[in-house]
Amino acid sequence: MVKSTIIVRASDALPLAASVDDEQTEKTLQEHKQQSKLIFRRITPNSEPRCSIESGTYTLHYLISDNVIFLTITEKSYPRKLAFSYLDELAKEFATTYGAQVEGTRKPYAFVRFDTFMSKTTRLYQDTRAAANNSGLDKLNDELHDVTRIMTKNMEELLWRGDSLDRMSHLSTSLRSESEKYRKAARNINIQAMIRQYAPLGAVCLLVLILLYWRFG
Repeated sequence: MVKSTIIVRASDALPLAASVDDEQTEKTLQEHKQQSKLIFRRITPNSEPRCSIESGTYTLHYLISDNVIFLTITEKSYPRKLAFSYLDELAKEFATTYGAQVEGTRKPYAFVRFDTFMSKTTRLYQDTRAAANNSGLDKLNDELHDVTRIMTKNMEELLWRGDSLDRMSHLSTSLRSESEKYRKAARNINIQAMIRQYAPLGAVCLLVLILLYWRFG
């Protein structure tokens, strides 16, 4: 079943709206809600627009639409097709109601009133059999007939990739620093080599100039 939902702006992860969860749900999903924040930070313009990320007994499904990320946490057994139908419904209603205001808002949870629609839609999707048979979902189900093509990832893989990217970034910075040191060292070596090569010739020329000045000066 659908356990929790949050809506954020994709460009800066500003929270726009979220479901009102009871105390037990908050406690149970504390770790997964932290993971959702990690997902928001990982998302880039090149990220998959629809993705399911498995984490223990739950799955985090997200959908990106018009610079807005819609993410819901469901039980792992909950059908992906229904999860994305649910997110599609939220995305369409949110775009109609608040779409024009998304870019200009600066206040977190500026569209908290959207919870009313989320709560109603969540109840509709809690019973998977009723939701699947609901005639209002037929069109959405048709649009999601290729749901098997939606990217599926594992949270551990995502965390590992993030760690690797961080380490690669650090390694790249270190390599640039070391490369700059080597360039400076090479430049100093070249200068010293030139001095050793041309110093005797310079000394001879200086001596000749002194003799000429002494003789004809």
